[in-house]
Amino acid sequence: MANGAAAVARPQTDYFSADYATARERFRQAAGDAGARREALPLAATGPDEMPLTIDIAWLGEPDAGHVLLHTSGIHGVEAFAGSAVQLALLDDVPALSAGRAIVLVHVLNPYGMAWLRRANENNVDLNRNFLGGDESWAGAPPLYAALDELLNPPSPPQRDAFLWRALIRVLRYGYPAVKQAVAQGQYEFPRGLFYGGARLEEGPHLYLAWLASRLSRAQRILAIDVHTGLGSRAADTLLVEPGYRAPAALAGALRRPLVDPASGDSSSYVVKGGLASGVRRALPNAEFHALVQEFGTYPVLKVISALRDENRAHFHVAGTVGHPAKSALRRALCPEDNSWREAVVGRGVSAVRAAFTWLQGEE
Repeated sequence: MANGAAAVARPQTDYFSADYATARERFRQAAGDAGARREALPLAATGPDEMPLTIDIAWLGEPDAGHVLLHTSGIHGVEAFAGSAVQLALLDDVPALSAGRAIVLVHVLNPYGMAWLRRANENNVDLNRNFLGGDESWAGAPPLYAALDELLNPPSPPQRDAFLWRALIRVLRYGYPAVKQAVAQGQYEFPRGLFYGGARLEEGPHLYLAWLASRLSRAQRILAIDVHTGLGSRAADTLLVEPGYRAPAALAGALRRPLVDPASGDSSSYVVKGGLASGVRRALPNAEFHALVQEFGTYPVLKVISALRDENRAHFHVAGTVGHPAKSALRRALCPEDNSWREAVVGRGVSAVRAAFTWLQGEE
């Protein structure tokens, strides 16, 4: 484990990795150096050049800790570069752990997406729409999504087609809140479309939920932080809670920033169907569970959607590789290359974990 002085001296931008393979190797090495217990959940899908893919986990603290901070990255594949960087920084300077407390870092829940620079997995499933409950149907789409499908998912390679102007016309016609919610909440009708939630629980989520049930079943209190990019003001982070959730006042005070309810109607976010937090909550029914999504803004929403749209078209309609320009553009849209953005991500990502863990350390 690096000492505090060494961690401060290291440029925060150094924690960003060039690709999935590099990020995984760095995470495994850093976890070992920090004295963490390491596990890996292997997946059937492969990366470029048949590279094996794994969900990697580092456990810091007591194996039977009652209070656990659960930090996840990369459920949206290509967004993982930011969350991976935060986790590497944390491993470089691990917070002091008191008795009965643990930090669990889950590195890249969608390794296929990170390896291939996709937001979705090998089945085009948006894994943050894939955790449906037993009473929810793997079918259907918001009516407005069906009306927008031709715009969002044209069956052709990427090309100039006045997407931004056409999207603005739809926003003017239907209203921004309605379009935002319909597009992003999750759909189960268009398997080649954006925000597709799948037809069943995918392999990665299945393995992860089974791991949680096995390893965290004795935990009494769990605070989860899941890192995303692309939503909100550039280089700023938004902490989102589950719809209708009221955080303990002490937690909100420790974090020293607003906790935003996506159902409140006064944020840039939206309510998702089949989100990760709902799946984790069901897997650990005996724990007091608190969940936060930390979103780091990159570019205006239509620019991000345009990049997602182009990569999706390239994936299905061009025999491209991981080096296709649409994939590189999507990576830049969700992980800007400028140092100021990257420094903000690591700094605010680490500070949120430390503040949350301070709260968790003090809870009895």
